[in-house]
Amino acid sequence: MSTPTNPAVHDFAAIGVGPFNLGLAALAEPLEGLTGVFLEQRDSFDWHPGMMLEPAHLQVPFMADLVTMADPTSPYSFLNFLKQTGRLYRFYIRENFYPLRAEYNQYCQWVAGQLPSVRFGTAVQEVAYDDGVYRLSVSGPDGPEVLHARRLVLGTGTSPYVPAAAQGILAGSAAGGGGLVFHNADYLARKAELQRKRSITVLGSGQSAAEVYYELLQDADAHGYQLNWVTRSGRFFPLEYTKLTLEMTSPEYVDYFHHLPAQQRDQLNKQQKNLYKGINSDLIDAIYDLLYTRSLTGMVDTQLLTHSTLISAEWDHAAGTHVLHLSHGEQGTSYTLDSEAVVLATGYGYREPGFLAGIGDRIARDGAGRFAVDRNYSTGVEPGEIFVQNAELHTHGFVSPDLGMGAYRNSCILREITGREVYPVERSIAFQQFGAPAGVAVEVSA
Repeated sequence: MSTPTNPAVHDFAAIGVGPFNLGLAALAEPLEGLTGVFLEQRDSFDWHPGMMLEPAHLQVPFMADLVTMADPTSPYSFLNFLKQTGRLYRFYIRENFYPLRAEYNQYCQWVAGQLPSVRFGTAVQEVAYDDGVYRLSVSGPDGPEVLHARRLVLGTGTSPYVPAAAQGILAGSAAGGGGLVFHNADYLARKAELQRKRSITVLGSGQSAAEVYYELLQDADAHGYQLNWVTRSGRFFPLEYTKLTLEMTSPEYVDYFHHLPAQQRDQLNKQQKNLYKGINSDLIDAIYDLLYTRSLTGMVDTQLLTHSTLISAEWDHAAGTHVLHLSHGEQGTSYTLDSEAVVLATGYGYREPGFLAGIGDRIARDGAGRFAVDRNYSTGVEPGEIFVQNAELHTHGFVSPDLGMGAYRNSCILREITGREVYPVERSIAFQQFGAPAGVAVEVSA
């Protein structure tokens, strides 16, 4: 990719550099005649630093790196990273397809350090549109600057989600007027503070909640705290990872999902959480085994509470605990739980960046005000003008945050930007059919 010092107009500007836009930068780099710039307000690449637990690994194999599924010959592959850093044979001997999370972060940092198109420490303040060109007002290491681009790729990522019922105790904790409450995104930074408390409650049902609970459970005896794990789900469900289910992370399923009515898509997203928000089954087994081992010397001071939704919460200053008001979904009963500290492992959600306000008339919306994302990942009122990364769950389904589909999506985006299929875009990989068979009469229900 061409990267002149101050091009008059870039072919595209990508905002936010997480794994998806970093993958786009790596795939765009060798393309002659294409000019792009990648802007990230953080000073360096650092992927979920608060959850870099020592044994934690990705839930996808190493082939789901930034580039391999689009270009197996790319110099920015995970295997080449291992080779260049002298770890390829160790990874081979390990005989495990799933990279450690810290290892994946190192890999992404290695790639980012080789791409001149990626600019860290550069925040986008405002975006405007004039006569076919987007004007980006940015603030970087050298001060204010204005960049121009014909297209945008929005990859600002997701932010920690806090349910309304917990926002009060979180705000009170942040202001110093309550006990310890934080999102698991800050877990490692506050772990020592957390383990000084007499009781800890983890709220959440996914992989992050399980990882935090398991690590705290391992240390519970040494620190002497009481530990709770609360989920509104009916069980601590595993991530479904059988092969025919994995076929749903395919272009065919995205085609099928995208053509469904919006109401049907929203309902499916609620039903399919075990396909992308579940817990690794090995971790579930490890938690049970640890509980069993600890039970040999007496019952473990812990509670695992399912079907329990947080309704409200407050800080009891006299008792020095948070009072969590919970509702049991199946029994229709309510109860309270006292806890000095609360870890909100409540996931992440997409939040539109403020700089989009200046180009609101350039963005297509659905009836709910969300991005109306075309099948080619474009959401502009003009086709192929504004693209999104991992902001299309409601239009493309649960594969949107999947690292394994990142290279595929970037191949599609580059095809739209360049007008040619630079990297072959897979169209048919599944053995199964997701809709009614072609060539047969279809009866439409009333």
